[in-house]
Amino acid sequence: MLIDNHNRTINYLRLAVTDRCNLRCNYCMPSEGINFAKNNKLFSIEELCKLSELVVRQGIDKIRITGGEPFVRKDLMVLLKHLSHLDGLNDISITTNATLIGPYIDELKELGIKNVNVSLDSINRETFERITRRDEYDTVHNNLIRLISEGFNVRINFIVLQNQNTQDILPILELMKHYNVSVRFLEEMPFNGGSKTFNTIEWDYKRILEHVLSKYPETEKLVSPATSTSINYKIKGHVGTFGLIPSFSRTFCGTCNRLRISATGDVITCLYGKPKTNLRDIMRSENAEENIQNELLKAIGSRAKTGFDAQKEHKSVFESSMTSIGG
Repeated sequence: MLIDNHNRTINYLRLAVTDRCNLRCNYCMPSEGINFAKNNKLFSIEELCKLSELVVRQGIDKIRITGGEPFVRKDLMVLLKHLSHLDGLNDISITTNATLIGPYIDELKELGIKNVNVSLDSINRETFERITRRDEYDTVHNNLIRLISEGFNVRINFIVLQNQNTQDILPILELMKHYNVSVRFLEEMPFNGGSKTFNTIEWDYKRILEHVLSKYPETEKLVSPATSTSINYKIKGHVGTFGLIPSFSRTFCGTCNRLRISATGDVITCLYGKPKTNLRDIMRSENAEENIQNELLKAIGSRAKTGFDAQKEHKSVFESSMTSIGG
């Protein structure tokens, strides 16, 4: 079992399989992209399978596959098949931009992997293309509808961007009112590869909630798990729910049960902090299993208490791109 230095049990791993993405969202990276890692700097699928086995033995029972865009990797299904047969792994989920998932939907159903988070920051074509800098609106829309109609547990992650998509907050709730979907509004985070810098935001989770309540006053707050990053609500008459994720305000740090491992092997115990160690070369050397488990224990044993404390570890955190951190 992984227990950090603040007595928090760590049972949830966000595992990045690539730092590459086929979109260029303006809140994630500059329009020209970033310096993506060379293939030999990334874990192979075989190494990711082995790593998954090791962390599950240490008490990880939930793994979320992230990127970049996970389905950029042509061999991703090999890893997902392996995960689906791991004893002790109770929850497998994927975060995707839904541009490339279409050909794999049937296979995901067969494997029983039905928890999918879709990153979608606008339901308006023009706004979507302006944010993503790509013409993929129809593909995303069609794949999203298919995931919903085929019974996947879909959560839509909508990052609220000042002067860009706030006009879509209420329309997306109205559009999804008849579907068993959770629309989750995230505060913007400044991990954009240095494309802009900010230390405060206007559209924090409190303002987002006020905006929703202005149209939907009959809204009930739901009871959420202690480790949830989202504050969840249900609007009267809506089949689904919505949530608020204070990713900039960082109100959920006290119950954080998450660990990140990037596609290049960085162990990140807090999104706002520095990597604690790197597992790639250890994986490729002798005594890999024992050494990796020891490195994870060391990393977990020196976690910052909050994201604000972690941010003090370095000055240039905001120059990072979310696609390289691991989603």
